[in-house]
Amino acid sequence: MIRGQVDIEQWIAKIGNGNINALARALTFVENDIAPSAELLRRIDFRDNTPIIGITGPPGAGKSTLVNAIADNLSERRLKLAILAVDPTSPFNYGSLLGDRIRMSKQFNNPNVYIRSVATRGSLGGVSGKTIEMLDVLKAADFDLIIVETVGVGQSEVEIAGLADKTILVLVPEAGDEIQHIKSGLMEIAQAFVVNKADREGADVFANKLQKMLREQHHDGIPVFKTIAEKSIGVEELCSWILRKEKFADEKKIRLLAQKAYQLIETKRMKNIDKIKLISLLAERVNQQNFNIYSFVDQMEAYFP
Repeated sequence: MIRGQVDIEQWIAKIGNGNINALARALTFVENDIAPSAELLRRIDFRDNTPIIGITGPPGAGKSTLVNAIADNLSERRLKLAILAVDPTSPFNYGSLLGDRIRMSKQFNNPNVYIRSVATRGSLGGVSGKTIEMLDVLKAADFDLIIVETVGVGQSEVEIAGLADKTILVLVPEAGDEIQHIKSGLMEIAQAFVVNKADREGADVFANKLQKMLREQHHDGIPVFKTIAEKSIGVEELCSWILRKEKFADEKKIRLLAQKAYQLIETKRMKNIDKIKLISLLAERVNQQNFNIYSFVDQMEAYFP
Protein backbone atom coordinates (compact mmCIF):
# COMPACT_ATOMS: atom_id res chain seq x y z
CA MET A 1 0.00 0.00 0.00
CA ILE A 2 1.60 3.24 -1.17
CA ARG A 3 0.47 6.60 0.11
CA GLY A 4 -1.35 8.46 -2.66
CA GLN A 5 -1.88 5.23 -4.62
CA VAL A 6 -4.12 3.28 -2.28
CA ASP A 7 -6.62 0.77 -3.65
CA ILE A 8 -9.48 1.64 -1.28
CA GLU A 9 -11.51 -1.50 -1.94
CA GLN A 10 -8.50 -3.74 -1.40
CA TRP A 11 -7.61 -1.84 1.74
CA ILE A 12 -11.16 -2.18 3.12
CA ALA A 13 -11.14 -5.90 2.30
CA LYS A 14 -7.89 -6.38 4.23
CA ILE A 15 -9.34 -4.58 7.26
CA GLY A 16 -12.46 -6.74 7.14
CA ASN A 17 -10.36 -9.90 6.93
CA GLY A 18 -8.44 -9.06 10.09
CA ASN A 19 -5.22 -7.66 8.63
CA ILE A 20 -3.81 -5.77 11.62
CA ASN A 21 -1.25 -3.83 9.56
CA ALA A 22 -3.98 -2.51 7.25
CA LEU A 23 -6.14 -1.63 10.27
CA ALA A 24 -3.32 0.18 12.07
CA ARG A 25 -2.43 2.16 8.94
CA ALA A 26 -6.08 3.13 8.41
CA LEU A 27 -6.41 4.33 12.02
CA THR A 28 -3.24 6.42 11.66
CA PHE A 29 -4.49 7.96 8.41
CA VAL A 30 -7.89 8.80 9.94
CA GLU A 31 -6.47 10.17 13.20
CA ASN A 32 -4.10 12.50 11.37
CA ASP A 33 -6.34 13.47 8.42
CA ILE A 34 -3.98 11.91 5.90
CA ALA A 35 -5.39 11.29 2.44
CA PRO A 36 -7.24 9.13 1.52
CA SER A 37 -8.84 8.83 4.97
CA ALA A 38 -11.92 10.85 3.97
CA GLU A 39 -12.63 8.54 1.03
CA LEU A 40 -12.02 5.50 3.21
CA LEU A 41 -14.60 6.65 5.79
CA ARG A 42 -17.22 7.26 3.11
CA ARG A 43 -16.78 3.86 1.51
CA ILE A 44 -16.00 1.65 4.46
CA ASP A 45 -18.62 -0.94 5.41
CA PHE A 46 -18.66 -0.74 9.19
CA ARG A 47 -20.70 -3.30 11.06
CA ASP A 48 -23.57 -1.78 13.02
CA ASN A 49 -23.95 -5.03 14.94
CA THR A 50 -20.51 -4.75 16.56
CA PRO A 51 -21.30 -3.57 20.11
CA ILE A 52 -19.35 -0.66 21.57
CA ILE A 53 -18.91 -0.61 25.34
CA GLY A 54 -17.96 2.70 26.93
CA ILE A 55 -16.09 2.58 30.24
CA THR A 56 -15.77 5.86 32.09
CA GLY A 57 -15.24 7.19 35.58
CA PRO A 58 -13.00 9.43 37.68
CA PRO A 59 -9.21 9.12 37.74
CA GLY A 60 -8.02 6.43 40.14
CA ALA A 61 -11.15 4.30 39.80
CA GLY A 62 -9.12 1.52 38.20
CA LYS A 63 -10.63 1.72 34.72
CA SER A 64 -7.54 0.41 32.92
CA THR A 65 -7.16 -2.47 35.39
CA LEU A 66 -10.84 -3.31 34.90
CA VAL A 67 -10.48 -3.20 31.12
CA ASN A 68 -7.49 -5.55 31.45
CA ALA A 69 -9.59 -8.00 33.46
CA ILE A 70 -12.47 -7.76 30.99
CA ALA A 71 -10.08 -8.40 28.10
CA ASP A 72 -8.74 -11.51 29.86
CA ASN A 73 -12.24 -12.83 30.46
CA LEU A 74 -13.54 -12.19 26.95
CA SER A 75 -10.45 -13.59 25.24
CA GLU A 76 -10.84 -16.76 27.34
CA ARG A 77 -14.30 -16.99 25.74
CA ARG A 78 -12.49 -16.88 22.38
CA LEU A 79 -13.87 -13.46 21.48
CA LYS A 80 -11.85 -10.86 19.58
CA LEU A 81 -11.97 -7.37 20.95
CA ALA A 82 -10.51 -3.95 20.24
CA ILE A 83 -9.72 -1.44 22.98
CA LEU A 84 -9.60 2.27 22.19
CA ALA A 85 -8.00 4.06 25.14
CA VAL A 86 -8.83 7.76 25.02
CA ASP A 87 -6.07 9.74 26.73
CA PRO A 88 -6.07 13.43 27.67
CA THR A 89 -4.14 15.60 25.24
CA SER A 90 -0.85 17.10 26.35
CA PRO A 91 -1.12 20.93 26.19
CA PHE A 92 2.50 21.01 25.00
CA ASN A 93 2.79 18.47 22.19
CA TYR A 94 -0.92 17.64 21.61
CA GLY A 95 -0.20 13.96 21.86
CA SER A 96 -1.60 11.29 24.12
CA LEU A 97 -0.64 12.04 27.75
CA LEU A 98 -1.24 8.94 29.85
CA GLY A 99 -0.49 6.11 27.44
CA ASP A 100 -3.02 3.48 28.55
CA ARG A 101 -1.35 0.94 26.26
CA ILE A 102 1.56 0.85 28.73
CA ARG A 103 -0.79 0.00 31.59
CA MET A 104 -2.32 -2.75 29.42
CA SER A 105 1.03 -4.25 28.46
CA LYS A 106 -0.03 -7.76 29.51
CA GLN A 107 -2.38 -7.80 26.48
CA PHE A 108 0.35 -6.99 23.93
CA ASN A 109 0.92 -10.62 23.02
CA ASN A 110 -2.74 -11.59 23.14
CA PRO A 111 -3.82 -12.32 19.54
CA ASN A 112 -7.49 -11.73 20.44
CA VAL A 113 -6.93 -8.19 21.74
CA TYR A 114 -6.02 -5.07 19.75
CA ILE A 115 -5.20 -1.88 21.69
CA ARG A 116 -4.93 1.65 20.37
CA SER A 117 -4.60 4.99 22.18
CA VAL A 118 -6.03 8.24 20.90
CA ALA A 119 -5.74 11.75 22.32
CA THR A 120 -8.85 13.73 23.26
CA ARG A 121 -7.60 16.69 21.19
CA GLY A 122 -9.13 19.13 23.64
CA SER A 123 -12.58 17.56 23.82
CA LEU A 124 -13.89 18.14 27.36
CA GLY A 125 -15.98 15.00 27.37
CA GLY A 126 -13.07 12.76 26.52
CA VAL A 127 -14.44 12.00 23.06
CA SER A 128 -13.39 13.80 19.89
CA GLY A 129 -14.60 13.53 16.32
CA LYS A 130 -11.46 11.52 15.59
CA THR A 131 -12.49 9.00 18.26
CA ILE A 132 -15.79 8.48 16.44
CA GLU A 133 -14.09 8.05 13.06
CA MET A 134 -11.56 5.59 14.47
CA LEU A 135 -14.36 3.58 16.04
CA ASP A 136 -16.06 3.30 12.66
CA VAL A 137 -12.82 1.92 11.21
CA LEU A 138 -12.64 -0.61 14.05
CA LYS A 139 -16.25 -1.58 13.38
CA ALA A 140 -15.23 -2.51 9.84
CA ALA A 141 -12.72 -5.04 11.20
CA ASP A 142 -13.57 -8.52 12.45
CA PHE A 143 -13.93 -7.76 16.16
CA ASP A 144 -16.72 -9.19 18.28
CA LEU A 145 -16.66 -6.23 20.65
CA ILE A 146 -15.08 -2.78 20.96
CA ILE A 147 -14.28 -1.16 24.32
CA VAL A 148 -13.72 2.58 24.68
CA GLU A 149 -12.05 3.73 27.89
CA THR A 150 -12.44 7.48 28.26
CA VAL A 151 -10.42 9.93 30.29
CA GLY A 152 -12.01 10.67 33.66
CA VAL A 153 -12.96 14.32 33.57
CA GLY A 154 -16.27 14.27 35.42
CA GLN A 155 -19.72 15.24 34.25
CA SER A 156 -18.68 16.18 30.72
CA GLU A 157 -18.28 12.50 29.93
CA VAL A 158 -21.92 12.36 28.85
CA GLU A 159 -20.43 12.70 25.35
CA ILE A 160 -19.67 9.01 25.39
CA ALA A 161 -23.41 8.35 25.13
CA GLY A 162 -23.16 9.42 21.51
CA LEU A 163 -21.08 6.42 20.52
CA ALA A 164 -21.49 3.55 23.02
CA ASP A 165 -24.22 0.93 22.97
CA LYS A 166 -23.64 0.36 26.68
CA THR A 167 -21.90 2.73 29.04
CA ILE A 168 -20.35 1.61 32.32
CA LEU A 169 -19.52 4.12 35.05
CA VAL A 170 -16.70 2.94 37.34
CA LEU A 171 -16.57 4.29 40.89
CA VAL A 172 -14.67 3.41 44.09
CA PRO A 173 -15.90 3.23 47.72
CA GLU A 174 -13.91 6.36 48.57
CA ALA A 175 -16.40 8.37 46.48
CA GLY A 176 -18.54 8.30 49.64
CA ASP A 177 -20.88 11.26 49.92
CA GLU A 178 -19.86 12.46 46.46
CA ILE A 179 -22.46 10.07 45.07
CA GLN A 180 -25.09 12.65 46.01
CA HIS A 181 -23.49 15.10 43.60
CA ILE A 182 -23.59 12.83 40.55
CA LYS A 183 -25.67 14.74 38.05
CA SER A 184 -28.79 13.09 36.67
CA GLY A 185 -27.30 13.41 33.17
CA LEU A 186 -24.58 10.96 34.11
CA MET A 187 -27.18 8.65 35.59
CA GLU A 188 -29.06 8.79 32.31
CA ILE A 189 -26.12 7.71 30.17
CA ALA A 190 -24.90 4.82 32.36
CA GLN A 191 -26.42 1.41 31.71
CA ALA A 192 -24.39 -0.13 34.55
CA PHE A 193 -22.34 0.97 37.55
CA VAL A 194 -19.23 -0.78 38.83
CA VAL A 195 -17.98 -0.31 42.37
CA ASN A 196 -14.36 -1.29 41.83
CA LYS A 197 -11.82 -2.04 44.61
CA ALA A 198 -14.74 -3.62 46.46
CA ASP A 199 -12.40 -5.14 49.05
CA ARG A 200 -11.94 -1.71 50.56
CA GLU A 201 -13.80 -0.54 53.64
CA GLY A 202 -17.26 0.84 52.98
CA ALA A 203 -17.73 -0.85 49.59
CA ASP A 204 -20.96 -2.65 50.53
CA VAL A 205 -22.47 0.48 52.08
CA PHE A 206 -21.49 2.52 49.04
CA ALA A 207 -23.00 -0.01 46.61
CA ASN A 208 -26.24 -0.11 48.63
CA LYS A 209 -26.46 3.70 48.64
CA LEU A 210 -25.96 3.71 44.89
CA GLN A 211 -28.71 1.13 44.35
CA LYS A 212 -31.07 3.12 46.60
CA MET A 213 -30.32 6.30 44.67
CA LEU A 214 -31.03 4.55 41.37
CA ARG A 215 -34.38 3.28 42.66
CA GLU A 216 -35.34 6.75 43.89
CA GLN A 217 -34.62 8.15 40.42
CA HIS A 218 -36.58 5.31 38.79
CA HIS A 219 -33.45 3.71 37.35
CA ASP A 220 -33.79 0.49 39.34
CA GLY A 221 -33.24 -1.57 36.18
CA ILE A 222 -29.61 -0.42 36.08
CA PRO A 223 -27.29 -3.04 37.64
CA VAL A 224 -24.59 -2.30 40.18
CA PHE A 225 -21.60 -4.64 40.08
CA LYS A 226 -18.88 -4.99 42.71
CA THR A 227 -15.43 -5.90 41.39
CA ILE A 228 -11.85 -6.26 42.50
CA ALA A 229 -10.35 -5.82 39.05
CA GLU A 230 -6.74 -6.57 39.97
CA LYS A 231 -7.85 -10.02 41.19
CA SER A 232 -10.51 -10.48 38.47
CA ILE A 233 -13.18 -10.86 41.18
CA GLY A 234 -16.70 -9.97 40.00
CA VAL A 235 -15.55 -9.60 36.39
CA GLU A 236 -17.26 -12.79 35.16
CA GLU A 237 -20.71 -11.45 36.08
CA LEU A 238 -19.93 -8.06 34.53
CA CYS A 239 -18.75 -9.65 31.27
CA SER A 240 -21.90 -11.78 31.05
CA TRP A 241 -23.95 -8.57 31.29
CA ILE A 242 -21.74 -6.88 28.67
CA LEU A 243 -22.39 -9.73 26.22
CA ARG A 244 -26.14 -9.73 26.79
CA LYS A 245 -27.79 -8.42 23.66
CA GLU A 246 -30.35 -5.69 24.09
CA LYS A 247 -32.66 -4.13 21.56
CA PHE A 248 -32.76 -0.35 21.72
CA ALA A 249 -35.78 1.72 20.81
CA ASP A 250 -35.64 3.62 17.52
CA GLU A 251 -35.87 6.88 19.47
CA LYS A 252 -32.67 6.09 21.35
CA LYS A 253 -30.89 5.12 18.12
CA ILE A 254 -31.83 8.47 16.59
CA ARG A 255 -30.58 10.33 19.67
CA LEU A 256 -27.29 8.46 19.56
CA LEU A 257 -26.85 9.19 15.85
CA ALA A 258 -27.75 12.85 16.42
CA GLN A 259 -25.09 13.12 19.12
CA LYS A 260 -22.59 11.43 16.81
CA ALA A 261 -23.45 13.79 13.96
CA TYR A 262 -23.20 16.82 16.28
CA GLN A 263 -19.69 15.85 17.37
CA LEU A 264 -18.56 15.23 13.78
CA ILE A 265 -19.95 18.62 12.66
CA GLU A 266 -18.23 20.31 15.63
CA THR A 267 -14.93 18.67 14.71
CA LYS A 268 -15.27 19.67 11.07
CA ARG A 269 -15.94 23.32 11.96
CA MET A 270 -12.97 23.42 14.33
CA LYS A 271 -10.65 21.80 11.79
CA ASN A 272 -8.99 25.09 10.74
CA ILE A 273 -8.09 26.06 14.31
CA ASP A 274 -4.34 25.54 14.47
CA LYS A 275 -3.30 25.52 18.14
CA ILE A 276 0.36 26.07 17.33
CA LYS A 277 -0.52 29.20 15.35
CA LEU A 278 -2.89 30.28 18.13
CA ILE A 279 -0.06 30.07 20.69
CA SER A 280 2.19 32.05 18.37
CA LEU A 281 -0.40 34.81 17.96
CA LEU A 282 -0.98 34.94 21.71
CA ALA A 283 2.74 35.19 22.36
CA GLU A 284 2.90 38.22 20.05
CA ARG A 285 0.00 40.05 21.68
CA VAL A 286 -0.30 39.01 25.31
CA ASN A 287 2.14 41.69 26.52
CA GLN A 288 0.59 44.46 24.48
CA GLN A 289 -1.07 47.25 26.39
CA ASN A 290 -4.78 46.69 27.04
CA PHE A 291 -4.63 43.07 25.88
CA ASN A 292 -8.06 41.46 26.29
CA ILE A 293 -8.71 37.76 25.63
CA TYR A 294 -12.25 38.41 24.36
CA SER A 295 -11.12 41.02 21.86
CA PHE A 296 -8.34 38.65 20.83
CA VAL A 297 -10.87 35.87 20.15
CA ASP A 298 -13.05 38.26 18.11
CA GLN A 299 -10.06 38.94 15.86
CA MET A 300 -9.27 35.27 15.28
CA GLU A 301 -11.90 34.85 12.54
CA ALA A 302 -9.49 36.64 10.20
CA TYR A 303 -6.81 34.03 10.93
CA PHE A 304 -9.04 30.95 11.10
CA PRO A 305 -11.90 31.49 8.63
